[in-house]
Amino acid sequence: MEGRVPVAAMFKAACPDCRGRFELAASALRLAIGGSRRTTFYSFTCPDCGSAVRKPAGERIVELLTGGGVRTLRLHSTV
Repeated sequence: MEGRVPVAAMFKAACPDCRGRFELAASALRLAIGGSRRTTFYSFTCPDCGSAVRKPAGERIVELLTGGGVRTLRLHSTV
């Protein structure tokens, strides 16, 4: 349909510090893809308490976040 404005992707998230639950726009999230599960994660700042939150991202989460327009950083090994 022409003339439709795409709806911005929103993602449900939770803060482990204040236990707040909220929705974040793709622009509020960052995704880092590393060479292993340990170095692949997403991060955001809690809108309730201001804590920097970092959570592991498995294949499905990576797929959802990249498909929703989250900015992605590919980490490269220095070895």
